Amino acid sequence: MGGIDKADGTEGFGGFEGADVIEESDDGIDLGAFGEEFRTDPHPVYARLRAEGPVHRVRPPDWQSTTWLVVGHAEARAALADPRLAKDGTKIGLETLDEQLIGKNLLVSDPPQHTRLRGLISRAFTMRRVEELRPRVQQITDDLLDAMLPHGRADLVESFAYPLPLTVICELLGVPEMDRAEFRKLSTETVAPSSPGSEYEAFVTLGTYFTDLIEDKRAAGPGGDLLSDLIRTTADDGDRLSGDELRGMAFILLIAGHETTVNLITSGVHALLTHPGQLDLLRADMNLVDDAVEEMLRYEGPVENATFRYAAEPLEIGGRRIAAGESVMIGLTAADRDAERYPDPGRFDIRRDHRGHVAFGHGIHYCLGAPLARLEARTAIRSLLERAPGLALDGPPGPWLPGMLMRGMRSLPVRW
Repeated sequence: MGGIDKADGTEGFGGFEGADVIEESDDGIDLGAFGEEFRTDPHPVYARLRAEGPVHRVRPPDWQSTTWLVVGHAEARAALADPRLAKDGTKIGLETLDEQLIGKNLLVSDPPQHTRLRGLISRAFTMRRVEELRPRVQQITDDLLDAMLPHGRADLVESFAYPLPLTVICELLGVPEMDRAEFRKLSTETVAPSSPGSEYEAFVTLGTYFTDLIEDKRAAGPGGDLLSDLIRTTADDGDRLSGDELRGMAFILLIAGHETTVNLITSGVHALLTHPGQLDLLRADMNLVDDAVEEMLRYEGPVENATFRYAAEPLEIGGRRIAAGESVMIGLTAADRDAERYPDPGRFDIRRDHRGHVAFGHGIHYCLGAPLARLEARTAIRSLLERAPGLALDGPPGPWLPGMLMRGMRSLPVRW
């Protein structure tokens, strides 16, 4: 990596968004060289990258190899919908852990396979089904607040942001209550692993768990939960999901169904509590909660970078030539802080025009769990603010999740 020089001649990057030059060497930009500051707050680095161009070759922290990183908003939206960027790594000889150890899923498939899988799951996981969850989501929210509020202070992640979506998705999938604590630990290891070995073991254990769960549901007959319905869902031509595909679908529903929402609620509350003017604005008019959640998604989205895509053929993105077989990482967080799309992007403003953000992706891989995440976040934020009028930070947030996939805090101390 080339020199990094601030305007005052000192090293560092905080507070100089777009002002400094990051030179890209033949080996790419070593993002690990920015240290722990990059994990805590990557936005200044992404801003400086955008100032040099919308696409860069980078080496993520703790990686030996490089990948292309898209940081511009227009380029990200175009790349997310570009059929030349494949999600199925087997086309270039790669196989992800989830595909290898659990089964094929929407995140590692392309049309026509993706079209078939999404069509089958959409027959069971409908907007009507999500809307029917509204009373239950409110009840779970109220129960969690009933347990939390008498204590006067809590870790918002542990007491509220995590158990809400975890309970919802486990009930939706039909996961027994006794298994949910282990379920949580394993799912976190797959998206923010504490070590390479723990990630592998988590995938192995989840694969075995889903195999047993699916067999139990087959034997029990119709049960009313989503996984039972998926087992029996049949297309017009008689097509059904295979055992491997059912495991893959259960896995992706688990991840899309709760990991993102945990981060959305936590980061959203943190944004409000660190922007008191916006908090006052929302408290004065709770009808703004939908807009507030969309700004939370834009400002500090729960997924930092989309899962890898691979160039199925040579192509050009943002003036950079991508060779066939090269990997591409699309920066959702980076794109949503692009000043060319969102003026003063580092300002948290629940009244801004947030349309076009890519927090849930774009195109055929747009997040299947987005409607459920929005329902849960809106319910959680509104109920928390209504029932805890004195809500405030009770210390610094815990460490940010490792890796470059998820964007979220491990803990958020609050009081009221």
